[in-house]
Amino acid sequence: MSSKVTAAALLGAGAYTATSTIQAFVAPGQSAAPQEQQQQQQVRRLRAQGAPTEEPASSAALATGAFGIVALSVATGRKRSQRTTKIANRATAVATNVETDCINAIRFLAVDAINKSKSGHPGAPMGQAPIGYLLFAEEMNFNPADADWINRDRFVLSSGHGCMLQYAVLHLTGYSSVSMEDIKQFRQWGSKTPGHPENFETAGIEVTTGPLGMGISNAVGLAAAEAHNAAVYNKPGLPLIDHYTYCIMGDGCMQEGISHESCAYAGHLGLGKLITFWDDNGITIDGHTELSFTEDVGKRFEAYGWQVLEVKDGNTDVAAIRKAIADAKACTDKPTLIKVKTIIGYGSPNKADSHDAHGAPLGADEAQATRDQLGWKYGEFEVPGAVYDVFKARGAAGAKTQEAWNTLWSEYQKKEPELAKQFQRIAIDKKLPDGFEAALPKATPEDQGKATRLWSQDCINAIANIMPEFVGGSADLAPSNMTLMKCSGDFLKGSYEGRNFRFGIREFGMGAVSNALSMDRTGLVPYCATFTIFSDYMRNAIRLSALAKAGTIFVTTHDSIAVGEDGPTHQPIETIPSLRMIPDLKVVRPADANETSGAYAIAVERSKLHSMPTFLACTRQALPNLPNSSIENTKKGAYAVVECADPEIILIGTGSEVGVCVDAAKEMSGKKVRVVSMPCWELFREQPASYQEQLLPKGTPKMSVEAAVTMGWQEWADAMVGINVFGASAPGGTCMDKFGFNVPNVVACAQKCLAGERGVLSDGSQGKH
Repeated sequence: MSSKVTAAALLGAGAYTATSTIQAFVAPGQSAAPQEQQQQQQVRRLRAQGAPTEEPASSAALATGAFGIVALSVATGRKRSQRTTKIANRATAVATNVETDCINAIRFLAVDAINKSKSGHPGAPMGQAPIGYLLFAEEMNFNPADADWINRDRFVLSSGHGCMLQYAVLHLTGYSSVSMEDIKQFRQWGSKTPGHPENFETAGIEVTTGPLGMGISNAVGLAAAEAHNAAVYNKPGLPLIDHYTYCIMGDGCMQEGISHESCAYAGHLGLGKLITFWDDNGITIDGHTELSFTEDVGKRFEAYGWQVLEVKDGNTDVAAIRKAIADAKACTDKPTLIKVKTIIGYGSPNKADSHDAHGAPLGADEAQATRDQLGWKYGEFEVPGAVYDVFKARGAAGAKTQEAWNTLWSEYQKKEPELAKQFQRIAIDKKLPDGFEAALPKATPEDQGKATRLWSQDCINAIANIMPEFVGGSADLAPSNMTLMKCSGDFLKGSYEGRNFRFGIREFGMGAVSNALSMDRTGLVPYCATFTIFSDYMRNAIRLSALAKAGTIFVTTHDSIAVGEDGPTHQPIETIPSLRMIPDLKVVRPADANETSGAYAIAVERSKLHSMPTFLACTRQALPNLPNSSIENTKKGAYAVVECADPEIILIGTGSEVGVCVDAAKEMSGKKVRVVSMPCWELFREQPASYQEQLLPKGTPKMSVEAAVTMGWQEWADAMVGINVFGASAPGGTCMDKFGFNVPNVVACAQKCLAGERGVLSDGSQGKH
């Protein structure tokens, strides 16, 4: 046994079954012994039935059957990247019984942890274990001692409910973030092994998955980041960025609409270094997938532009999975979907191939029966040393690969000093360029006003000129969102160096891909754009950006009923207030040029320095530039636009309604009126209590004016002018007037507030007809 494991370590870990390469140690012209061939065939038949097996132990069997050595050469290339072809040669040698133990170790760590927690999904990791074994013991490049190594291969478990698979392989390969004690504390308070993978909780987890389809969409984003960075930085003989993105997705991921959006986009882009495994086990919570899911998925993906491969027996045919991975790597101009037919809960005598194995523990009796069925002779949470040796050998090989990359980086700095300096700032130091904020546009009240979507365009192009890491695009609305970068081309197949992403009409997929561009951790600052109302299509991606710490900048325009003629289907009413409820998301509704620049200063700093998201809501219509507006004041979240000492009433506006408040204050002769612009509630909450009290003193009547539902304004105001009804189709100015966002109505409501009336004073119902 020790000699087998030593061979594995020396050759860089991994595994090849003896049956697939039985001639590896047989001299030319010599046949394997018939008796030993029969033994191998018997082992293979028993494995196909899920029965425990005993391996031949003789020295002759060891020489002819227990080892197989295969050198795999995969030519990889990328158009326009100018990098030379790299041939990856790998030799592996692991005894078949050790290989089986490695796979079963994953299965039983999952079974035991889920049984102990009395909660979880054992079926998926039991079926996916051979895939996990091949990726983490043989195929992937990673370094457990440095989970953020830039050129590591990325792995995404899109079927995140099966996360014990990921925790098991992280533990076995030597990540300190997942100890055996952590596995025993699966799904418990304070553990590093939560119920779905969380990148902010556990080192080694790339992205937070759980909502089905989100993971594969993130994987598309990670692959896009690799393609872009490789095109920008790689030079002949200097492949600085050269890694794969692997993903495991399940039947549920296949059915969710987001996966259709993102996978179609990946095929359009031709992301050849994205390799996805479909765990085709035919089971969901309701039962067998024939109840609701019968399309030909392979043909669908071929239509997307993917290479589609199939492994008919993913439970035991490790060699077939390995070959599929090699074939995937050989295809450099298309992403690959590997359909792996598995049995959910493989090895469980009474629960395999049923929804009983999907979302509940096997239980102690069934766990023991599964041990007996698979020949696992070890107790709960017991892993043989030979298994650790195999997995940790792969981690050690990854550390050496990183050392080689460090040498390459040193050479790169000498040969490409300008690009190296750029890469150092962007990807390693993750710093903003000098003079970033000074480059943003400024305006005075005397300057002509324009729509904040146009000021947004100016900001995007100012940033693009000084930040090569600024990438993004719109959901087929760039001419209306005004989000094209004029200094760059398009990110498309054959031009991955481009920075304008053409997402198409795929808001949900766009949000998830953009999140992953940030979570790639190579310093990219992504933005994505749509109309404010259509942010509803990507709502879960916005929520996940805040939860998973993705620095996406969500740029939206047409932010209120002032959209006008398109009518209530396109007029956001509840959208912005509801987004303010998402923890850790900053929602900014700028009122003029300087506030728009402030919004981008906030958003880019949060993305680059803190990897956190920001949502911008900009106007379609022109707005005047305000007195006292500035980037600095915008960062406070709220500030006085029109100041006065000891005000009798304070009018609080956001976005386009600030100007209405300013005009209304002018009409309230004889009254001391302070006008406050509050572009960002969340930032104002973070200000010192003294500043909050100074700006909005508790004893002074305050009235909010915002073209949105009034929910939430009770935190800041005593009275509210808003719209708690849907809008209407008419010119934007007419809509604003009819629904009460005009000077006379604001003045009248302010007078009521001064007279002691509180609550919603104008809800837009007067505009219904």
